[in-house]
Amino acid sequence: MLQEAELRMNRIRGFLLDRGIAIRKGPSYLVTQLQVIFTEGDSSFSGRLLHLIRELKHEWDELERKIGEASAELSRIAKMDDGCHRLMEVPGFGPIVSTALVAAIGNGISFRKGRDLAAWLGLVPRQHSTGGKTRLLGISKLGNEYLRRMMLHGARSVVMQMERMPSALGEWLTGLAPRRHRNVTVVALANKMARIAWAILSKGTHYSAPALAA
Repeated sequence: MLQEAELRMNRIRGFLLDRGIAIRKGPSYLVTQLQVIFTEGDSSFSGRLLHLIRELKHEWDELERKIGEASAELSRIAKMDDGCHRLMEVPGFGPIVSTALVAAIGNGISFRKGRDLAAWLGLVPRQHSTGGKTRLLGISKLGNEYLRRMMLHGARSVVMQMERMPSALGEWLTGLAPRRHRNVTVVALANKMARIAWAILSKGTHYSAPALAA
């Protein structure tokens, strides 16, 4: 549903851009511009095009409503499940990724260590050896694509908020970010989050920022 909602937004943005109206990223800016167009009108938009944009906005609103309902249900489930509840103590873990991870791996005991879980998610770098030298390549992208994408979304939100919401993981990121490309930083954090999640689920512990984020 998230992808479908984003598709509607992008189609609306495309129609507006064709008429010279560029909108900043973020749904709130798009909603504000649409309110102006629907209320005041615009001579560059035909009646048929306005009708099409209204239909797309209606579909977008309906998808957002369904997403809200699904998110509320996942939040309820996550609060009732002990493993999910403990995972949500970790920065970057919300109800969606917590419930998805627990549903996929349970208590995580099928993995010998946290790195094995990160590898299963495809969050470890591939290696290429030649001439006695080992070169790290991009992540393997093996395993569960949906879970990997959710982990990366969670990591990206932590990276974006690390200045506004300081944490032990944020301190670790502050030291890493200046030396790495932003995307590399996000993947590195997702990898660390997977290892932390394995420790929490397999050992039945709670998130301890100083110990687990060190």
